[in-house]
Amino acid sequence: MALTQRMVEILKAIVDEFVATAEPVGSKTLVEKYDLPYSSATIRNDMATLESLGYLEKPHTSAGRIPSNKGYQYYCEHLLKKDMDDEVKYALANIFDKRSANIEDAIKESCRIVSEMTNLASGMLGPDAKNQTLEHIKVFQIDPKTAVCIFITNTGYTENKTFNFQDAVTIEDIETCTDILNDRLKGTPIHDLPEKLESLRPILTKSVQRFEMLYNAFAGAFVKFASETIYFDGTTNMMYQPEYADVEKLKQLTKFFDDSKLFRSLVDKQTGSNEVVAVTPKGTELVWKDDIAIVSSEIKISDNPDENARLMVVGPRRMEYSRVVNLLDFICKEIEDMFN
Repeated sequence: MALTQRMVEILKAIVDEFVATAEPVGSKTLVEKYDLPYSSATIRNDMATLESLGYLEKPHTSAGRIPSNKGYQYYCEHLLKKDMDDEVKYALANIFDKRSANIEDAIKESCRIVSEMTNLASGMLGPDAKNQTLEHIKVFQIDPKTAVCIFITNTGYTENKTFNFQDAVTIEDIETCTDILNDRLKGTPIHDLPEKLESLRPILTKSVQRFEMLYNAFAGAFVKFASETIYFDGTTNMMYQPEYADVEKLKQLTKFFDDSKLFRSLVDKQTGSNEVVAVTPKGTELVWKDDIAIVSSEIKISDNPDENARLMVVGPRRMEYSRVVNLLDFICKEIEDMFN
């Protein structure tokens, strides 16, 4: 059944009111606060219809209604505000104009900005390493106790790691170690790097004086590189959302943040029967699972989709979607313009 224009107006008002107050919405509130030109009885009938169609839910302890995941899906696909305020755009553009960093730092700084502006958690989901192999390693010595290592994959994706040594390491040891690793590890799947490095221990022991420090530095970097590239900021913001006063819901959210594979499957839309997915006209993707919403927008680093990252906002399904979606759209476009 297609929604009538009146039902659409009522659904939009309910979503807007529930996002603002976190309280179930009744017909009286809609009449008085949103000036809907319909009687309370008419609104109640349409609310009942919207509930039967799955767009609204009725909490057991209230006569009012709240949006369901399907209701949020409809809202985000059809009713979002299409742009954000010029003042916010100007402020964000100034921040990006003053920044000079690599793309990973830019995305992490964006996560911080998004968390502050939304009071929600934000995150970065990097390229999936499972289909990539190691192409080359470069190490630049900053001083005797510090070096920067750059891993380059067969897709062109790069990952930077800083090595902080307890004692001084010579440039000769660094070059010898790097040459051995490049010779023996090129073409190795990223997930196999830690195991393959262990097999090179005897060779490195004979060839490198400060073997232990360099070996431990590379081993730690390989483990991080092989794991899911995922970063979060502002997770403590969730403690202040009324939904997570419920301990069980808070446990569920914590499990989400701890399970990078679950995030990857949800953001890649490898979903099951308990998830609802929506895509906005600009391509921002939304996934609802139980009482959690994930809004993500792709950052197109190159023409190869395997190299692209995603900027995300995670929070309760009751969030200000117009603000969040437009914020992600704008920031992702700014990052693309900076680095492309």
